[in-house]
Amino acid sequence: MALSISAVVLLAIIVFILIRKSGLNAGHAVVCMLLGFYLASSSIAPTISELTTNVAGMIGGIKF
Repeated sequence: MALSISAVVLLAIIVFILIRKSGLNAGHAVVCMLLGFYLASSSIAPTISELTTNVAGMIGGIKF
C-alpha cells in the first residue's frame, strides 16, 4: 500500500505540532513561512526543489 502526502500538508502538520507542543509561537511560524516564500523566489529555489525531490525519491524507494 502506497501512501502519498503533499510536502506542504506534511510541513503544515509539523508546524502545527511545533506550535502546540514545543513552544513555537505564531510569530516564529510566520517568520518561517515568509522565509519559505522568499527562498522560493530566490536563485537557490531550483536546487532546493531538486534536493527535496531526490530525498523523497530515496525515501519512496525504501522497501519494507
